Amino acid sequence: MNASFARMHSWLRSVIMRQRLEGEMEEEIRFHLEARTQDLIRQGLTPHQAARQARVEFGWVATHKDGMRHSLGLRWWDELWSDLGYGLRILKKSPGFTAIAVGSLALAIGANTTIFSVTNELLLERLAVPHPEQLRLLTITGDQKVVVHLYWGDDGGTVNGRARFDTFTYPVYQQLRARNQVLEPIFAFKNFGHANITVDGNARSVSAELVSGNFYQQLQVQPQLGRAILPSDDQAPGTGAVVVISDSFWNRVFDRSSGVIGKTITVNMSPMTVVGVNPRGFTGAESVQVSPDLFMPLSMAPLMRGSIGEPGSVLSSTDLWWIQLMARAKPGVSDEQARAALDVMLRAAIRGTMKVDKGGTLPRMEVEDGSRGLNQAAQDYSASLYVLLAMVSSVLLLACANMANLMLARAAVRQREMSVRLALGAGRWRILRQVLTESLLLSAAGGALGLLLGYSGRTLLPNLVASSWEDVEMNIPFHWKVFAFTAGITIGTGILFGIFPAWAATRAEIGSALKQGSQTASRRRKAWTGKSIVTFQVALSTLLVVAAVLFLRTLTKLIAIDPGFRTDHLLLFEISLPAKRYQPPKDIALQTRLEEELRAVPGAEGATASDVPLLSGEMMNGGFFPEGTPRRDFSQSSESERHDMSSFPGMAHVGNDFIPVMKVRMIAGRSFTRQDTESSPKVAIINQALARKFFPNQNPVGKRFTQGPPTSKPAWVQIVGVCADIRYNNMRSNPAPLVLGLYRQEPEVNDLTFMIRTPLRPESIVPSLASVVHRIDPDLPLMNVRTQEQQINNNLQQERMFAGMTSGFALLALSLALVGIYGIMSYTVAQRTNEIGIRLALGARRRQVRSMVLREAGWLSVAGVLCGLAIALALGKLVRSMLYGLQPTDPASLIGAAGLLIAVALTAGWLPAMRASSVEPMEALRHE
Repeated sequence: MNASFARMHSWLRSVIMRQRLEGEMEEEIRFHLEARTQDLIRQGLTPHQAARQARVEFGWVATHKDGMRHSLGLRWWDELWSDLGYGLRILKKSPGFTAIAVGSLALAIGANTTIFSVTNELLLERLAVPHPEQLRLLTITGDQKVVVHLYWGDDGGTVNGRARFDTFTYPVYQQLRARNQVLEPIFAFKNFGHANITVDGNARSVSAELVSGNFYQQLQVQPQLGRAILPSDDQAPGTGAVVVISDSFWNRVFDRSSGVIGKTITVNMSPMTVVGVNPRGFTGAESVQVSPDLFMPLSMAPLMRGSIGEPGSVLSSTDLWWIQLMARAKPGVSDEQARAALDVMLRAAIRGTMKVDKGGTLPRMEVEDGSRGLNQAAQDYSASLYVLLAMVSSVLLLACANMANLMLARAAVRQREMSVRLALGAGRWRILRQVLTESLLLSAAGGALGLLLGYSGRTLLPNLVASSWEDVEMNIPFHWKVFAFTAGITIGTGILFGIFPAWAATRAEIGSALKQGSQTASRRRKAWTGKSIVTFQVALSTLLVVAAVLFLRTLTKLIAIDPGFRTDHLLLFEISLPAKRYQPPKDIALQTRLEEELRAVPGAEGATASDVPLLSGEMMNGGFFPEGTPRRDFSQSSESERHDMSSFPGMAHVGNDFIPVMKVRMIAGRSFTRQDTESSPKVAIINQALARKFFPNQNPVGKRFTQGPPTSKPAWVQIVGVCADIRYNNMRSNPAPLVLGLYRQEPEVNDLTFMIRTPLRPESIVPSLASVVHRIDPDLPLMNVRTQEQQINNNLQQERMFAGMTSGFALLALSLALVGIYGIMSYTVAQRTNEIGIRLALGARRRQVRSMVLREAGWLSVAGVLCGLAIALALGKLVRSMLYGLQPTDPASLIGAAGLLIAVALTAGWLPAMRASSVEPMEALRHE
């Protein structure tokens, strides 16, 4: 060994010892080791002999300070730091690869984190009270003849073929509370909806909830300021004039001033004293997501709600089912034992408080989990969220497949490196761990960035489903469950996309890898593995693109529907009349005056009102009995008949100018006129659907009908006109039978929605309208101000959410597929450079080379598209109910999605094809 080699040997030995202490192996050292190994092979040694001799020459085997000999000279934790440091340097050397990898993973993990955080909040989160798992919600179920005829609120659909309700009458609640021995004391609550309040002379609309006196006591919640509502506040109707406000309302209106306690505010014209402020995060017992602004005693219900019977009737009515009940489980009593005992009490309470009609059946008591309140969000959004979770999971799989493909290509490039490491004594587990460490570094960086994206995007879905005109504060917390979920999918993705490249790296053959020109078979295997992954990517992308096309076409079809009236330049707002100040007939007189005053506002072409705003999701229906036909009792109809508007037409009580203001086309007869007043005979306008059903082949104008039950004296209404069909409560349902009456011809009026037609920008005349209302009554605020187009958009919010989210997922999937196809085709072209050069040297034309590469990309995409279409057809029934105007097997959607994927594949393959066709034969022949 000459002097120069000895000096190099001494220098390298010192470097090796220094790097061993630091736990790293510099690439320069590996370069010299590999060079010396290949030099020894050329001298006639076998690869293993050459590698062993090189290690001996460079002093790679050394005695560690603890006296033990290690082939690598490091303990496992030192090796881990070495792997991390080496992995970071490798990723730093490939900034483009690292950016693409981390970016695609961040988008996929961020999307999954966002959807999971929203799903967790809407479907899994519990009420913010101590021991929510102890809470039990009381509900009832019944058959078609159940005695629940009149209820205030939403019914709960059906359970095992039986109608489900979560409401009780107030007298039944009192009976159950007094007799209950199987649960902790029963408490009651009811979302009142919106109330008018006046604070320091400023009128505004707020949300309110009525609660029983033991509500806070049983929920085990104490206000952060002041006191809770007490049983003494809920003794007699109208005596509990106290209110507890939410933390959000306290911050928004009173700027978190401690002087709020004892302050008097006016709620629906009734003075109320603020006695407490709820703790932050407390939302009541109805919802986990949103808290009402005000909590008031149930004793205030008669003054707060006057639209159902006379004041006080909600607490004394034996027919109105309106109040929700809850209690904590009692130790040692099972839910079934509690249910059986309460069922007996329920039957006794019903018989003791109300008259059971002949043939009517009594409901059955049910005891359900109350830890999530009424859990209305789960009923409304569970199916949608599960579909979105499945789609973002597919996006994550796409990102993993894309990363696996890129890592496989890198593994092929680094095959010689891995082989040298094996030859130098590294075990296959050591190589596996090194490659997995690099993939986990990538996933960790993507997970950290995805967590930030998820945090910033966690309110995206709530904003998509919230009304644009309502200021709803829905808090989506970012707690340990979200962190655990993100950490889990980060580690899972790192292992998932790293396991195949790591396994491929450990399969490297030392001898063939160290000899050039012997890698064709290995590269071919890796190419086929990469192509299989790309086919999988294209299949998943096809599934996502098909879903996006279906939901986009659904939204397009719904938007294109003619609602039957002009929706442009139409402003809507609501006014709620306090029952205490506006008893019938003062309510009708005020609404009529408001309508006339609003009509005279500068910039208003016309004004009208309706108790059911069109396309708001609200509906009201009842019987329709033409003169000469027998009358049926709507309350005795089956549940399905109650929701079938063709059997019991929809109803709306409107202003005299409803037809011209809404631009509804008249088919026959006349519209309402100013001569149709409170004292004139009752008149109505029906739509074409009702005329076809009840008056086939007849002219209904001039005929009479009644809507009252069989036991009442008929109040005849004359049909004066037939209008064109209009969409009533939603855009999906076909126009159903509808009766338009005049609100001023009714004995009393509910809260009305006013519609103002203007040639100006609708929002520009809001101050003038508010000024008119304030002049008439300064305690009446304008509520839910919006345009008709915003109202329709809100009616289609779920369709818009799906179209927007799935389009985003589809674009991300297409981008990942584009990168995947481009990567595998570029790798294939690079590995076949020698072959391409031979083809060109033998006379092949460059366009033939381009066609060869594009044909391969096309076949990859076609195979993936066919697999994706098969999956889409198999899963189509899961989204059938979410579509409108088309089936999951819609040919245009499937063909369009397939064509888009194939176009993307050919686009991705075009650049590698151009690169292949530009190869110079002589350069390619030297490549090998």
